[in-house]
Amino acid sequence: MPTLPQSLSRRSVLAVLAGSAGFACAQSFLPGIPNIGLKGDNDPNRTECGIGALMPWADGLYAITYNSSGIGGRASGASSGGGLGLYRIDENLKSTQLDIVNGVHANRFIHHHSDQCIIGPYIIDAGGKWRRIESLLDHRLTSTMPHLTDPENRVYFQTMEGLFLEMDVADLKTRVLFNITADMNIKAQAHFKGGYTAQHRVVVSNNGFFEYGQTDAGLFEWDGGKSWRRISNKPHMDVAARQNMGSVMFSSGWDEKSVLLDALVKGEWQHYRLPKPSHAFEQGWQTEWMRIREIETEHYMMDIQGMFYELQPIAFEDHIWGVKPVCQHLRTIPDYCSFRGLLALAGNETTPNLDNNAVVGQPQSGIWFGKSDDLWSWGRPQGWGGPWRNEAVTAGTPSDPFLFLDFQHKMLHLVSERSGEVEIQIDFLGNGTWEKYETVKLNAGEYRPVLFEDAFSAQWIRLVPGVSCKMTAEFMFS
Repeated sequence: MPTLPQSLSRRSVLAVLAGSAGFACAQSFLPGIPNIGLKGDNDPNRTECGIGALMPWADGLYAITYNSSGIGGRASGASSGGGLGLYRIDENLKSTQLDIVNGVHANRFIHHHSDQCIIGPYIIDAGGKWRRIESLLDHRLTSTMPHLTDPENRVYFQTMEGLFLEMDVADLKTRVLFNITADMNIKAQAHFKGGYTAQHRVVVSNNGFFEYGQTDAGLFEWDGGKSWRRISNKPHMDVAARQNMGSVMFSSGWDEKSVLLDALVKGEWQHYRLPKPSHAFEQGWQTEWMRIREIETEHYMMDIQGMFYELQPIAFEDHIWGVKPVCQHLRTIPDYCSFRGLLALAGNETTPNLDNNAVVGQPQSGIWFGKSDDLWSWGRPQGWGGPWRNEAVTAGTPSDPFLFLDFQHKMLHLVSERSGEVEIQIDFLGNGTWEKYETVKLNAGEYRPVLFEDAFSAQWIRLVPGVSCKMTAEFMFS
């Protein structure tokens, strides 16, 4: 590891800037700091150079970059761009391009039984010897998952278009098991992202959300039978779980009202809502991958809509505990992991997309290195969102729980179509025990703000309407 100037803070360990092709001779923009920015070709097909996945493996950090292409993984037309592929970063943070594949890939997975790493359309053994998986080159790979019935020999892949495949890790032969887009009658453009296997089922997410009010994205699960089951029709982003420690499965997403957090606990789904810190991540193409990752031993960190949250992978009292906002940010982060004691954040910084952004130039991105604790010095957690947005509510039916922890200033905006009451309830233990906080009386069409004292906080908050009608309820945290 290079010696860093004492004047630099830990969170400034490595700024990510543009790099030279192949990085045979990495340059330093600051004393002692190597430049390992990754780039796409500077030809008329300039599109994108996002870093889709990072994986520490075989004494290095492997990265796969992606372009902005149509259906099909490899560059096959004027819109695809080139110069993208597989990289290896060594202990001195020197990057070497191993192969060019010009695809759209953001999957990574360790197949424990064969001691191999799968990243993009590549499989890498424990000694660092890599092979292309030729049958996957014409797919846009978004996740790799454990197999339900033969985990020793096979894995699953999800593609952006909604194809669900399995592969034998010995002969690398693949076959399509499902076309989820067709099977679930998805009419909007499919944009599948995360997926994982736990609690005897596979769960995959589709964030295809391109217009306000659209309800044709989804979260889907499969137990190995003949068909998939739709859990949600909202846009969902990532799916994550451990194979032990209670095996809670998390899924992140959003809708027009708030961030969504779904947790599978003992085979039952629990639904929660979190604030949005930005509207700049709403549309399906703006979102990239926004992952849930374990960056410290047995601790999760979730990035969604420009906010990092800390997650507890274990359920206590059959509920998820410890959902904690960490920071807000502007960075587009397709993946992140730990490497040699540092936190590595992939990026997608400069995207001309056929010069539709005419002041960008050559596509390039880089990796930010720091420490996980540095995230707490980023933007203070702030955001907004709520359970109801001018929608019909039913008297006595509680809203989804909304996160109410660790925001400094908190208020609630309420509007009711009819006169009635709304009871505010809090769960300060986080185990589903709800206590009455306040009852708010509303006149028909009246706007009512509710301010909470700065010192007041709880794990979750929810609303119970006393009348059936259309209501709007939105929290704002600053």
